[in-house]
Amino acid sequence: MITVTPEQMNGIDNYAINNIGIPGIVLMENAAICVLKEIEKDLGCIRGKKICLFAGKGNNGGDAFAIARHLFNNGASVNVFILTQKESIKGDAQINLKILDKMGVNTKEILNNADAQYLSDFLEGMDLIVDGIFGTGLKGSISDIIASVIILINQKGIPVLAIDIPSGVNGETGKILGICINAYKTVTFGYAKPGLFVHPGSEWTGEVVVADIGIPKNVIDKFHINNYIIDRDIVNEFIPKRFIDSNKGSYGKIVVIAGSMGMTGAGCLTGKAALRSGAGLVYMAVPASIVSVFESNFIECVTLPLEDESLGYLSKKCTSELLKYLQIANVIAIGPGISVKGKVREVVYSIVENSKVPMVIDADGLNALSENISVLRKASVPMVLTPHPGEMARLLKISINDVQNNRIDVAREFSAKWDVVTVLKGSKTVVAVPDGRVYINITGNSGMATGGTGDVLTGIIAGLIGQGVEPYKAAVSGVYIHGLCGDNATYIKGEHGVIAGDLIEELPIAIKGILK
Repeated sequence: MITVTPEQMNGIDNYAINNIGIPGIVLMENAAICVLKEIEKDLGCIRGKKICLFAGKGNNGGDAFAIARHLFNNGASVNVFILTQKESIKGDAQINLKILDKMGVNTKEILNNADAQYLSDFLEGMDLIVDGIFGTGLKGSISDIIASVIILINQKGIPVLAIDIPSGVNGETGKILGICINAYKTVTFGYAKPGLFVHPGSEWTGEVVVADIGIPKNVIDKFHINNYIIDRDIVNEFIPKRFIDSNKGSYGKIVVIAGSMGMTGAGCLTGKAALRSGAGLVYMAVPASIVSVFESNFIECVTLPLEDESLGYLSKKCTSELLKYLQIANVIAIGPGISVKGKVREVVYSIVENSKVPMVIDADGLNALSENISVLRKASVPMVLTPHPGEMARLLKISINDVQNNRIDVAREFSAKWDVVTVLKGSKTVVAVPDGRVYINITGNSGMATGGTGDVLTGIIAGLIGQGVEPYKAAVSGVYIHGLCGDNATYIKGEHGVIAGDLIEELPIAIKGILK
């Protein structure tokens, strides 16, 4: 599913109005009807329901006025509060406001603290609030009286349905512009907006409904769209199909470079996830002194003991031997549990420089890169990096807040600069491709916030690449499947009880369900 930025959506609207000839007020009316249907779905019969609508001076407010008319005509008790002077409202919004006034619908300006105090008592007992204060075009922070009203709305605990986007959420980045509405549902028009699906905006949007307001489908072809929501259809297209005349060598040889003393579990999770994702063979390249741990806990793998001078972590002496092992690989996964002790970093750099097959780099592999990221310039094969926000911050030498407050642009710019596929993990994982495309994942939940789940993701992505999937497609599919496994496991065990191994057990079921 595509997503469009507010700027792109504005262009699409203008093209539909000015080039196709659809009057703007028709699009506004269609939007109002779509919201009405969602309200009826949620409240049932709306006759007698007490509903307040809050409107600003733009088209978002115009949508609220049109919605109010339909609610009033269907028997609801409707009150409209306008957070600007009526005289400042223009265009299609003004037309709908004038209709309300002529119908006798109660409309009241809220312009100062005294007006806001009046609201506090008035809102008691409301069945629903509709937010039409700001649309997706908001740029600056919300302050003064409007901020006070939004605080009051959030404090009341009344269900809020947001028109297009919760007021205060940046439609492109998901940033909170000072303060924002906390909605249980957002009805967005035409196409999804990326800010609805990335942190922190995604925490305030509730259920997102994308409403068709009558914009012709071919209009989108006039615009350069490079943001997408990952859905089952995309993943179903990307997952490799099996065929009858095949064997284990047909589905890839994955070499996982992992492990150090006390950190053997991460590599086992990665290797098992690769196998459960359909890989034919998994080789575990691990420090020789701890190879028995892998052989006893991961019986389906082939172990490749590496010189570690009995230290329990990779020695620089293993580099030439490891490079020979890599000649059998279709893909390399490096990083889970390898530590950054001794000369481990130099081993990582050597593999990045000399690999002849795609690589997935995670965990301590990323920590090694953060000390010398320019080594990526020497890579000659596709690279997939899977940082969590802390690792991304270390790679970029910025704060975690800087990462989290602008996840899409951070991932996109990093991928473009270093020519890698970036998987920025977290709530609503972002996958960025060097050509500028960004894919936002919507599966997953807080039950996955437990040690080892990132190692599982690394294994899934590597397993798919090993089966011949393009690295960016493997990353896109991998994050969706990974999150779906988390959702399925959480449904059974609850958010408090999920562990990383549960995701591996869910992998075959999740993939089978996607391919149905």
